[in-house]
Amino acid sequence: MQTRGVDVFYGDAQAIKAVDLDIYARTVTAFIGPSGCGKSTFLRALNRMNDTIEICRVKGEILLDGYNVYGKGVDPVEVRRRVGMVFQKSNPFPKSIFENVAFGLRIAGMKDKNEVAQRVEESLKGAALWDELKDRLEESALGLSGGQQQRLCIARTLAVRPDVILMDEPTSALDPIATARIEELLRELKQEYTIVIVTHSMQQAARVSDYTAFFYMGELIEYGDTETLFTRPSQKKTEEYITGRFG
Repeated sequence: MQTRGVDVFYGDAQAIKAVDLDIYARTVTAFIGPSGCGKSTFLRALNRMNDTIEICRVKGEILLDGYNVYGKGVDPVEVRRRVGMVFQKSNPFPKSIFENVAFGLRIAGMKDKNEVAQRVEESLKGAALWDELKDRLEESALGLSGGQQQRLCIARTLAVRPDVILMDEPTSALDPIATARIEELLRELKQEYTIVIVTHSMQQAARVSDYTAFFYMGELIEYGDTETLFTRPSQKKTEEYITGRFG
């Protein structure tokens, strides 16, 4: 994905200012910055989730395989299929584990029971859940632990075979053990998917990401490979943030 001159407004207030960014295939890119800096707003712009907010508007271009996802005639539902989203708070549906993963497939019109079952199994394996849940598929997803629920939401996203997976602080509500499982999963998933993660934890960004973007007051201050950004930042504001002088 590429963004060119992206501005995001809530009414008259500008939340994102002229962001140019290249997101590389089959890598993990982390967005960091203090609360209210615009990183989640920018993340949601990547798959048109901000369309659901009446006063929000986006200017500029966001390119997915060369076409503008905000272009005339582009179906936002198809954009969200190709660019999936995992939210901060796990949001399983009050359905069985199986039906949670199959939900997007049903919406897309997949009717072949064997094909649906195969895709559900593939997705649960992709989210490192199959061995834990293969004998519990008809149980309610609401009975799972917090970490399992978040991985189930990842499996639900994988089921529709997206190109890009966006994650908005996916481990902020999880304990350290569940967080470690998700981080391990990210390292595995990037072999097949492009992943963008918003995180408040600079330690997490350093552990899991290949590239890091630092946002401050709606602006992209610095972007580069993670090791360089954390050890030799080129911008004073970046250095001040990662060394804890503010934020």
